[in-house]
Amino acid sequence: MPNAAYSLTKTTPAIDGPLMLIIMDGVGLYKGAAEGYDGNALDQAEAPTLKKLLAQCPLKTALKAHGTAVGMPSDDDMGNSEVGHNAMGAGRVFDQGAKLVAGAIASGQLFRGQAWQELIGSADQPGLARKHQSAVHFIGLLSDGNVHSHIDHLLAMIDQCQAAGVQRLYVHPLLDGRDVEKQSALTYVEQLEQKLKSIDPTGSQYAIASGGGRMQITMDRYEADWSMVERGWQTHVLGAGTLYPSTTTAIESLRASVPGIIDQDLPPFVISRPGQPEEPLAPIQDNDIVIFFNFRGDRAIEISRAFTEAQFDKFDRVRFPGVHYAGMMEYDGDLKMPPRFLVEPPAIDRTVSEYLVRNGVHQYALSETQKYGHVTYFWNGNNSEKFDRALEDWQEIPSDRISFDKAPRMKADEITDQLIQALDSGRYRFLRVNYANGDMVGHTGSLDAAVAAVEAVDQGIARLLASGAKQNCTFMITADHGNCDQMYEIDKKTGAAKLDASGQPIPKTSHTLSPVPLLITGGNADRFTIDLTVQNPGLGNLAATILTLLGFAPPPEYLPSVVKPV
Repeated sequence: MPNAAYSLTKTTPAIDGPLMLIIMDGVGLYKGAAEGYDGNALDQAEAPTLKKLLAQCPLKTALKAHGTAVGMPSDDDMGNSEVGHNAMGAGRVFDQGAKLVAGAIASGQLFRGQAWQELIGSADQPGLARKHQSAVHFIGLLSDGNVHSHIDHLLAMIDQCQAAGVQRLYVHPLLDGRDVEKQSALTYVEQLEQKLKSIDPTGSQYAIASGGGRMQITMDRYEADWSMVERGWQTHVLGAGTLYPSTTTAIESLRASVPGIIDQDLPPFVISRPGQPEEPLAPIQDNDIVIFFNFRGDRAIEISRAFTEAQFDKFDRVRFPGVHYAGMMEYDGDLKMPPRFLVEPPAIDRTVSEYLVRNGVHQYALSETQKYGHVTYFWNGNNSEKFDRALEDWQEIPSDRISFDKAPRMKADEITDQLIQALDSGRYRFLRVNYANGDMVGHTGSLDAAVAAVEAVDQGIARLLASGAKQNCTFMITADHGNCDQMYEIDKKTGAAKLDASGQPIPKTSHTLSPVPLLITGGNADRFTIDLTVQNPGLGNLAATILTLLGFAPPPEYLPSVVKPV
């Protein structure tokens, strides 16, 4: 019997066979470019299945996948996979990390909160930093991309530390070049150093201590490559690595050693003490305060575990200082990781997965490692546990440990094989899958690789449509945000690709503000039509659409379905 609190009313019509949601990660619909713009991987790809559906599918619309439609502060903010899958699975929009943190800083609530008061305190009420005469260390992504972090949040916390009387403060920046322009690190470093030098002109008490590219150290996710975290630990905590007199020197030297390298791939570096070129400036010590200032959780969990777990076996920490650690947010509510955090995360409840299992619907979720947490943890409202083990099957295909521009097919073929097996089993009423190619390859900045990535996804979808016909499967094809639709930076005045000094297009590695497609085809799609009364539909409308197709009336708190019966 269904749980009464989650009971759904059955409606007609409904599809007869299974429903499969295909999420093409990072494949947006960019149509605003000037004539001749050739940086759209979808346009450039040989993708006959997708292009035919985009041109001819009777049941299609575009969905907003950025900004306020996914809980970000403004429509100038890109979407991302985490907030996108949250919105898809939750059926409505919750304020997300960037907006929550910005609000907590603007209101002062972050600095009045228990965690901040314990660690930093104020001028009148000293925290642990002053009580122990400890250094405060900030680790996190240094940019204004607003996907994992924002430099403004860091600068505001530095100001508050100074006001509270913190004597020593060190920043360990992770360089971006992924959510912002590929070689923009020095812009943010200069901004940070200006702040630090305004407090301590000597560069010894308030300074940058270490850093490196985000795809080289510290910010691994889903346990894909713990060696990244180990390198970060050695760099930030032990102060072990190549020493440089300044961050600018480090970045310029590393760029010169590998021409064309982008910021996210820069090796780690350690800053030396002024006048002592062979001594690291600020290794992390006992009783120090460590704050990881990223608000997004996926790439913050592993380093948080390394700092907080007494019994830890992922790598040899060599030295495990007794620090006082906090994350910007709670990165995993089930693991309670980290135990101390500065800003409460959104409380997402009543997801579509929970409604479905409470009404007896058997579900299947699949992706490779890079996006496995998105179709499970984020889809289920930042919940890493299944609502019903008997009715939810999750499958992960391990991702390759390789730069994705070198293998743009990633695991698309294996994913398609597994989905066909799941369909053929006849066990599942609702299946969801994430093809990671468009996003992970899009972030590399390689147009050719992104084109190959889109082609791999298109071929997988073609196979699924053919196989699904046997089970009368209905398909929903969409994306969580844009990325590979703009592989070249765009001149906002002309809409054409920006060119570098040699006349070549400048690669773009970040997400876009593009809408994403929703294509509904196969099975009994002809029983429904697009509901044109739904204004500005976004990813949050997908949950109600799923329920409508499956023959359930969506709960009243959900955003409306974008389809209605014919």
